[in-house]
Amino acid sequence: MTDASDSDADAPPDGEDPLRAPPGERSVPELLRFGVVNLDKPAGPSSHQVSAWVRDAIDETLDALDPGGPPTRGVAHSGTLDPKVTGCLPTLTGDATRMAQVFLEGTKEYVAVLELHGPPPADFREVVAEFEAEIYQKPPRKSAVSRRLRTRTVHDLDVLEVGDRKALLRIRCESGTYVRKLCHDVGLATGVGAHMGHLRRTATDPFDDRDLRTLQDLVDALAWAEDGDDALLREVVRPAEDALTHLPAVTVARSAARNVATGAPVYAPGVIDVDDAAVPTGDDAVDGDAHPGDAESDAEPPLVACFTPDGTAVCLGRIVGDPSADGGKVVDLERVLL
Repeated sequence: MTDASDSDADAPPDGEDPLRAPPGERSVPELLRFGVVNLDKPAGPSSHQVSAWVRDAIDETLDALDPGGPPTRGVAHSGTLDPKVTGCLPTLTGDATRMAQVFLEGTKEYVAVLELHGPPPADFREVVAEFEAEIYQKPPRKSAVSRRLRTRTVHDLDVLEVGDRKALLRIRCESGTYVRKLCHDVGLATGVGAHMGHLRRTATDPFDDRDLRTLQDLVDALAWAEDGDDALLREVVRPAEDALTHLPAVTVARSAARNVATGAPVYAPGVIDVDDAAVPTGDDAVDGDAHPGDAESDAEPPLVACFTPDGTAVCLGRIVGDPSADGGKVVDLERVLL
């Protein structure tokens, strides 16, 4: 990629530098205002209520540690879970809420109990396997989205165990898949009927259930931080950049990042490196000034995350030009994260 100057001499002469400290060097207030918690949602409260508890707990600690600074101004989670559903609910804090769309780019994984309305047929596993494909779904009546027929991809659908009139399923699927509706449709296909019993989300790219943290973990960590011990907090609340690891990355010079902070796109002289997965290839390649959606480019390029060389998140966007060119726009902005 084209080299670019990365000197701090490029910083704006007036006002505060918009670039954050590197992820591992942030103060507790800075971490809380741009962080992510891989939260283990309990059964009972809604996702909205859990998010409100996280916001209020963090704001209380910010008020104690940095009374002159701003509150979080809110949190955002990775996709609504019904009150009875438990599991992986990554929750973004403060300015990191701007990147909530990243959870739509990956896959989700669930473990569900399928409650059959009769004995499972002899070909039960074969019938279930047929749903490991692109399927049609219409959102339920209580859904907040438009109830139009749409497709979702089920990448993996494994029968882990079958006993009496229950089956334990592991489902890895595209974001926006309704598991309750999937269970209903599986029941119809078996000929005996079925509904979803207990449901637990075990992964939301790039997070999974190996390092989940409870609400109590968060509250304890915040209390310890207020007393001067932030070790636990730094395990529970992670830099928001950890929510971007599943996206292709573009590394940009600090001078280019400062321009992005004012709303400018990323131009070729400011690009230092680009992941191969970020650049459309073949029929999806962007030609010259073609923009996704134009006649010259039918497919939308993948969402990418731009970082400074020290790992600080700069923006989300899409590749619209040649990163190796001497000039021209390379990344169109979708969200500025500074």
